[in-house]
Amino acid sequence: MSKSTKIKETSEKIKPESGQSKSFNKGKMDIGDLAKSVHEEIRPQLAASTDLQTFLETTGKLSLSDMRLLVEQALVLLETTYVHMPLKRAMHAVDPVQRLKLLKYRLDRITEEKIPNEIRFHNEMTEIFTSVRDLHTNYLLPAPFNDKTAYLPFLIEECFENDQQKYLVTNIWLDHPTFKSGVEVLYWNGIPIEKAVELNADRQAGSNLEARHARGLDSLTIRPMITTLPPDEEWVVIGYRSMDGAELEFRQPWLVFSPEPGPTMVDPNSLTKEATALGIDIKTAAIHQAKKVLFASEAVAAEKKIAKAEIKRAAPPLGLETSMPTVLMARNMETSNGTFGYIRIFEFDVGNADEFVAEFVRLTESLSQNGLIIDVRGNGGGLIYASERLLQVLAPQRISPEPAQFINTPLTLEICRLHSPSNLLQDFDLSSWVGSIHRAVETGATFSQGFPITSKESCNIVGQKYYGPVILITDALCYSATDIFAAGFQDNNIGPILGTSWNTGAGGANVWTHELLQLLMSEQNPPFQPLPNSPFKPLPNEAGMRVSIRRFLRVNERAGMPLEDLGVVPDHKHEMTKEDILNGNIDLINHAASILATMPVYKLSAETHSQDGTLSVEIMTENISRLDVFLDDRPQQSLNVSDGPSQFDLTLPQQGASLIELQGFKDNLFVAKQRIEI
Repeated sequence: MSKSTKIKETSEKIKPESGQSKSFNKGKMDIGDLAKSVHEEIRPQLAASTDLQTFLETTGKLSLSDMRLLVEQALVLLETTYVHMPLKRAMHAVDPVQRLKLLKYRLDRITEEKIPNEIRFHNEMTEIFTSVRDLHTNYLLPAPFNDKTAYLPFLIEECFENDQQKYLVTNIWLDHPTFKSGVEVLYWNGIPIEKAVELNADRQAGSNLEARHARGLDSLTIRPMITTLPPDEEWVVIGYRSMDGAELEFRQPWLVFSPEPGPTMVDPNSLTKEATALGIDIKTAAIHQAKKVLFASEAVAAEKKIAKAEIKRAAPPLGLETSMPTVLMARNMETSNGTFGYIRIFEFDVGNADEFVAEFVRLTESLSQNGLIIDVRGNGGGLIYASERLLQVLAPQRISPEPAQFINTPLTLEICRLHSPSNLLQDFDLSSWVGSIHRAVETGATFSQGFPITSKESCNIVGQKYYGPVILITDALCYSATDIFAAGFQDNNIGPILGTSWNTGAGGANVWTHELLQLLMSEQNPPFQPLPNSPFKPLPNEAGMRVSIRRFLRVNERAGMPLEDLGVVPDHKHEMTKEDILNGNIDLINHAASILATMPVYKLSAETHSQDGTLSVEIMTENISRLDVFLDDRPQQSLNVSDGPSQFDLTLPQQGASLIELQGFKDNLFVAKQRIEI
């Protein structure tokens, strides 16, 4: 078997340290055997894995003119469109534009014979973009790196025991006598594991310390090369404490494969309304996609069958059937405080926001109505429409979507002008921002006025569908559209937030790719020729860039506060336990349930019967004292109600009516709403 498909095993003794004997094991793993452990639909992706050394032999080479072009386009992006530049310069004391100018200066003064090493060039570009600590603003490596992911066949997760931080191995594929799921990791290539995570965190673009730490741990064993250079080491040596207390070491080579993108993901480089409404951390999304292939292949296979209309739904282990098996997982959870609904949202990267909301509603209707736990940990974002439109189904009040601002530059003004209804474009409209950007010459304002990306109408058209109390679980990997969802959840007072970190990822922006910007500054019919005033040029060798184009502001009590860098601070904190990471988050869910158990439960349901111009409405209420009735948004009557069934009649107008809305109050507090189409 070739070097690319088999990793040899040896075992040798190394010198004892501090009087303790250690053994050193080099893991044996046949990639063919590894591939057999996943669903047959997914098997080819893993069977094509290679070791890191073999992959590096295939890497290409950029020309000097390619490097100059990449630097020039990065300058255009950061100088003329990057909305967070004033904040980042102030908050992190960085100047990426000056660094790019210095790099351009050096490249302009060398010859092709003295071209810098390509890896070194990529490293410098990556460092410049990383310096702004913005996971929306990235230098994306060219082929052959851009579709490859380096991985180890296990995960490492963090927990706390007696206030002591520990790192445990989980989701391991290897059949090894002592290196098993649950063993404690002590060292990483000879570095204490806490320090190794910290060093890796320093290379991440998280905007706060919690976010960088979470990303340092998340990328320890899975590294997408679209944003990260290949690992420096060809293998890692993990020092660990086995189940019987022995301190041992294990050697595992890096492997490389190409995870296929999910069939429902939005193409960020397409000239569509959805592509302009993305808020996603591309690295977390790529790690999530790799994890799905490695550790949830049954769900990935089901997702493929659903996309091909071979099946309608699939049921994950212990969960309800769903049409989105890699996006949503729902089940009832028995806890020490009662039975509650639990739904995990793994990502918002879906092509159709309305279908996503409808599937969420369908699942919650099958769950306990006594309370709902929504878990968005590790969710790197996706379609902003999907995240903001979901809020309405959880609360009675009218939802206010978060407004977004452009930075005021001649280029952002031109883009907004081009994509106003009276001009060229498609099905998205940027005209709202034109006036304030134009007036910036007079006002001197840095940013445009803020307008929602998700329309207020679409954020309220469905209305409340779940009436029990709701709690949201977050962590420092929640980013972008998930940050926006968490901010909206908090700003609209839907319920408490329980965090496993003291902050979310703090990514408050809409992200556009360099390729999308090229299309937006092009003629709007094929072959999409660039407009004469477009500064954007095609990038070489499938390289890419992304930029935070619009920043989000909070609403209601936190109106005007930027989301970027500040994030969403939870109301309660939970430190993950060993039981959590090895036994299905049991302590975390019990903690969430204990909070839900203290919150009131409201119930409101109704059925209507129409006869001879009279509408009879039979209602069932719980914990509601007053009911206000509206017919096509016009007030009709206000009723005092008590728990249980009751009934009232409405006289329909001669021209008819289409919608009845019931608003439930408890001691003048608006607590429930139901809409019924007549």
